[in-house]
Amino acid sequence: MPTEHDAPVGLIDIGANLSHESFKADLDAVLERAWAAGLEAIIVTGSDRDSATHAVELARRHPGRLYATAGLHPHHAEHWNSDLRSHFQTLAQDPGCVALGECGLDYFRDLAPRPAQRQAFSEQLRLAVDCAMPVFLHQRDAHADFLAILREFRPQLKAACVHCFTDSVEALDDYLALDCHIGITGWISDERRGAHLLESVPRIADDRLMIETDAPYLMPRNLPREVRKQAGRRNEPAFLPAVLAAVAEARQQTASQLAGLTRDNARAFFALDAV
Repeated sequence: MPTEHDAPVGLIDIGANLSHESFKADLDAVLERAWAAGLEAIIVTGSDRDSATHAVELARRHPGRLYATAGLHPHHAEHWNSDLRSHFQTLAQDPGCVALGECGLDYFRDLAPRPAQRQAFSEQLRLAVDCAMPVFLHQRDAHADFLAILREFRPQLKAACVHCFTDSVEALDDYLALDCHIGITGWISDERRGAHLLESVPRIADDRLMIETDAPYLMPRNLPREVRKQAGRRNEPAFLPAVLAAVAEARQQTASQLAGLTRDNARAFFALDAV
């Protein structure tokens, strides 16, 4: 964790699911803890119609600090239709909506049929092209199909971030070759399943790296035990400095260096200074 002499400020969490029901009762307190921890902005992930609508509403209520994405997670791919496309297109016109997604493919859980996932993914990338918006992407155990679809649309896309990256070095190299940004979460601090990221994260160029909590999921395991115990199973944006610390150590950079470059990358990727 950063020390008081190297305390990161101006951090941006590029992916927090603040529309999740676990934040319903105490969101104001969650946000206060985030600002106190040094965050300057949070991108609220929209993963279906309701959460995307709520994310944009939160962005309206907290201009300059909360921003939104609007998309359909592959788990919900069967819900994709022309009405939902129109709804996301409308949300994309709101100044607080800064990307389309979370969209992509998830063959790990297969909660939606794979053909439906591929169709919804392609349609959302097409929408992002039409809206000239960056995309916030999800991929798990579906690299080959995901890469093929992304490669088709990438020349027309404004920008693309593979969020919550947990895959192999080979997959990382494929995404970097497509000039994608990469979002890293607390997965990197999980010695049980994320140790491989300690070796692959240094491969990401300084101008393509961003950090995120994916709250309320993926509690960083490098947090003090008492903090994790008090938080229960819920991750929150205030824990982003723990992600920063793990990534900085893996890359042999200081927390302050990494905070600055990931903040600048996020502001540029999501065009936050234009909002």
